Amino acid sequence: MQPLDTNKAPQSFVMSALANPKKSKTLFVCAACGAELPKWAGQCPDCGVWNQIEEHHRPLPPPAGQGYAGAATAGLVQDLAELAPEVETRSPCGIGELDRVLGGGLVAGSVVLLGGDPGIGKSTLLLQACAAIGVSWGQAKAPGRRHPVLYVTGEESPEQVSLRALRLSLPREAIRLLAETSVERILATVERERPGVLVIDSIQTLFTEGMSSAPGSVSQVRESAAQLVRFAKQTGTTVFLVGHVTKEGALAGPRVLEHMVDTVLYFEGGPSGTHRLVRAVKNRFGAVNELGVFAMTERGLRQVKNPSAIFLARQAEPVPGSVVLVTREGTRPLLVEVQALVDESPLANPRRVTLGLDHNRLAMLLAVLHRHGGVPLFNQDVFANVVGGVRVTETAADLALVLAVLSSYRDRALPLDLAVFGEIGLAGEIRPVPNGLERLREAVKHGMRQAIIPAANAPKGGLEGVEIRAVNSLREALDAV
Repeated sequence: MQPLDTNKAPQSFVMSALANPKKSKTLFVCAACGAELPKWAGQCPDCGVWNQIEEHHRPLPPPAGQGYAGAATAGLVQDLAELAPEVETRSPCGIGELDRVLGGGLVAGSVVLLGGDPGIGKSTLLLQACAAIGVSWGQAKAPGRRHPVLYVTGEESPEQVSLRALRLSLPREAIRLLAETSVERILATVERERPGVLVIDSIQTLFTEGMSSAPGSVSQVRESAAQLVRFAKQTGTTVFLVGHVTKEGALAGPRVLEHMVDTVLYFEGGPSGTHRLVRAVKNRFGAVNELGVFAMTERGLRQVKNPSAIFLARQAEPVPGSVVLVTREGTRPLLVEVQALVDESPLANPRRVTLGLDHNRLAMLLAVLHRHGGVPLFNQDVFANVVGGVRVTETAADLALVLAVLSSYRDRALPLDLAVFGEIGLAGEIRPVPNGLERLREAVKHGMRQAIIPAANAPKGGLEGVEIRAVNSLREALDAV
């Protein structure tokens, strides 16, 4: 981590966000989309939501030469080729699956936003990460830092956080704790403590004294996050922000919140389940759609280093409608079970239900199966599911989904040691997918002895331990099974 620059005036940075409340402008902001209106209205003209317009007071802009940038002077322009970028250094946080999702570890000055349903384990994961960072950094004695971690809680009392750490058997002496919701007081405390990692739980509870709106409103969330991002970039402090989600599953607050931060992580999986998935939907320092798998235990979240073995906990005997898909999440190949159930529909419009798959893509694949495979399913209900709560978004699942549907429709089971992947086009052709050889090696490692893959993905010399059936069209794939 970069040392804190003590030559900068910290108080001027904190006080720059404050404004004179007497010199403010009244405007109305939509709490749903953040649109600004000159007067109050019952319905937002941008998003159409009713009764979400709130009154806000925005400070008037300072006179010329007294703003954030001071006097109006020309900026420094540099040639990109003349800049010598520094080597990107990463600090491991002590949890391998979280390091994988972050792209290899923590980057100095980065801001990470973690969202998820209530009770899914966001605070638990960050508290475990803080304890691991505190132990490792306490031994290394990072220069320029007085303390490794500062945990700011705005929703729970310090006693509640201490009880959770005690229940998880975490070293509590490695974590510094602050119960505060004012951004200005938090930044003043951080400048005194000089931690390497700052955790804010949560961003919706913070408020800045320069605005009169309530905590959690669009303007408060946006301005509070902007001050924390500026502080992280200026001091090299890594900042974690915990974000609430709406009932639709999206992060609460303005959409610009996701644009301001460097990394956006989502917790997936029901709170009642035993497994949690952490997915990176945005990452400026690593791969997008990287996946970390955890198991919730009485001692907190435990990382799962071989998730394919969990998702492939299948029945001992082959059953119709089940096939193994070799998908890819970020940089990791993953074996999951795709299940399908086809039954005669009593309705005029048969149902098409998917869990973990794209509903529109299922409808398209059923049309391709009818046109190019000669299998009519217009009077059948089709249900498709990915076991384990994994959501598969890539097109490599097309061939596995079609074979699972056909297996259920014909009531014929596919072999347990069969792995499938491939994209299906509208003309019935089987298109190649990225990293075919890595997928095959992952399948062989987990005991797969047969594979149906696109012909363009077939290795020239074959692969030891697996019988590969390379296909070019949907008709060839149906004949292969």
